[in-house]
Amino acid sequence: MASARKISRRTAELTQRMGASSRRGRQGHERRTARSFRGLSADRRGSRRKAASKRPLYIAVIAVASVAVVGVLLVAHSFFGFLSSDQQQKTSVTAGQQVTVTIAEGTGGSEIAQMLADDGVISDASTFLSAAQKQNVDSEFKPGTYSFVTGSDVQNVIDRLIAGPNTSENSITVTEGLTLSQIANLVEQNLGISVADFTTQAKASNYVGDYPFLQGAVSSGSDTLEGYLYPKTYDFSGQSPTADTVIRAMLDQFQKEVASLDFATAEASLESGYGVTMSDYDVLTLASIIEKEALTDEQRPKIASVFYNRLKIGMYLDSDATMGYVTGGDVSAEDLETDSPYNSYLHAGLPPTPICSPGLASIQSALSPSSTSYYYFWITSFEEVFSETYEEHQQAISAAQGS
Repeated sequence: MASARKISRRTAELTQRMGASSRRGRQGHERRTARSFRGLSADRRGSRRKAASKRPLYIAVIAVASVAVVGVLLVAHSFFGFLSSDQQQKTSVTAGQQVTVTIAEGTGGSEIAQMLADDGVISDASTFLSAAQKQNVDSEFKPGTYSFVTGSDVQNVIDRLIAGPNTSENSITVTEGLTLSQIANLVEQNLGISVADFTTQAKASNYVGDYPFLQGAVSSGSDTLEGYLYPKTYDFSGQSPTADTVIRAMLDQFQKEVASLDFATAEASLESGYGVTMSDYDVLTLASIIEKEALTDEQRPKIASVFYNRLKIGMYLDSDATMGYVTGGDVSAEDLETDSPYNSYLHAGLPPTPICSPGLASIQSALSPSSTSYYYFWITSFEEVFSETYEEHQQAISAAQGS
């Protein structure tokens, strides 16, 4: 439960008039602009993932209030909300841990979904099964032994199960929404390259000469490859890969995946439509937040529109996912009071770097958001709600909860 936060009468009045966004599991806040007062900030995906999950916005978590609160506590509730038991359960698994799942011949789709959920590969069995059934592929999963990571993207897992197990012992699977740190751990576990060697080598300045698209990371001063290590299965059979070998394979894949995307035209359109100037690096950063927030590909363009609508009028992004990048997992009310550049409740605009490796769908959504008037969203395994006003947002959550 979130603790009470002392605020001034002036701030309380502003929150009643302005309003804010929200994330999977956390109730949306009333909208605030950077000009009105300092609010709460953001850090994609449990790794909803979502989590943000995938992963830990998490722009909206289920608000559960059992008692009426008066005075300042009432306003504090509008800021923080409460985590539902469902969300608490989903964020209990640490994303990025290697797990082995063996699927026997004749195992049904629902049983496979439950196995994956029990092992933490996915956050919710019903969401996974629903997505597979919608695509009519729940009977096409191939038996065998798979190497997954916890907090994986639902669609990525579905694609892996359709393709069948990778028999190579010298391979690594990077799923959407993993951070550079999590990828470094996977590299050590699967390829025997130490975390220290990998992270030392993973500097944008080491590769910008061969990969000019890294100039944004170098110019930002972060010099990190966060966001550029493209999610995919990499097979190094017959090789003795080094940190440099692995990183180049991932950068090559990133370059291949985005080659058909017209960043310049899309960014010009974003500036015309939203009045925001986005660099390629900014687009990748926003894509990483979208990755952490979305549960399905259909949600990504709408989530992107929420963020762009907020950026257009100077609202805070209010994404738990950005702060989750700092905490490495769950985000508490106290964490949201921490003055970090990744706290999108306290700092306007985008965080200084991407917060994970986004997939192509998230990058495309950051370049081409849906055209909406939404400023809020609320996403769970069972329902999604996008709203234009804070009042509609609260009403939608109440209706969904049957209150």
